[in-house]
Amino acid sequence: MRKKPSIHSALVTWLSVALLLMQSFVHAETNTPERIEWKKAPIRLELVVGQEQRIEFPAAVKVGVPAPVQGVLRTQSVNGVVYLLAHAAFGSNRLMVRELDSGRIYLFDVTATKEGGPGHPIQIYVAGGQGSENDPAIGGHESEQGQLDYIQLTRFAAQQLYAPARLVKDRPGIVRVPVSRDPVDLYHGGTVEAIPLVAWRAKGLYITAVKLTNQSEQSLILDPRNLRGTWLTATLQHHRLFPKGDEADTTAVYLISARPFEVSH
Repeated sequence: MRKKPSIHSALVTWLSVALLLMQSFVHAETNTPERIEWKKAPIRLELVVGQEQRIEFPAAVKVGVPAPVQGVLRTQSVNGVVYLLAHAAFGSNRLMVRELDSGRIYLFDVTATKEGGPGHPIQIYVAGGQGSENDPAIGGHESEQGQLDYIQLTRFAAQQLYAPARLVKDRPGIVRVPVSRDPVDLYHGGTVEAIPLVAWRAKGLYITAVKLTNQSEQSLILDPRNLRGTWLTATLQHHRLFPKGDEADTTAVYLISARPFEVSH
């Protein structure tokens, strides 16, 4: 004859289920990103030794680590996400994080302690950072200056990539648009790897900066006529690529099109 479950066993089962649900809620809560607006003031960040902190940025970034904590702070930057892990406690040190495309600098005053619970992932955002073509201020500026021409667009893109950060400025009427950073078959011959870096839109035009890297063992002279796609203009930063592995094996090409890059190449 089968025994009926006792009140005690039923209570244990209920408590186990409640504990599992509570753990799930805690896990979900600690994985919810904390959104922080960048207002040009250093952001205070407290790490817990042995616990990794994730920080998401609007674009790909590079982290500058102060010399005093280089041996105790591990940093990894992957596609706009930075992972910080402190191996020992330390006092306040300032980290400088630089966006690779725009040159924007973020500052963090970071400390590390041995005690504390798991922290939230952090998501950094810039209010109005990418602008809007519907912004009346932008519209008015463009109506005074007229349509941006190919030379102005190409010069703007080149400055964004190569100019010192202090000289890089946003320009009304040019709006950042997303672009996939996967390699594309852009250059005939199969010896040049092409990876889109960043793209913008200005009224009815699109301009995309693409990194070109020589994959062969010989120097190459680049010819814009070997580019696949439908482009209004194609401007090379450099026309010659040195063999693969040389510091000069890479350059950029600026492509202007009437449609987004994904449907033009």
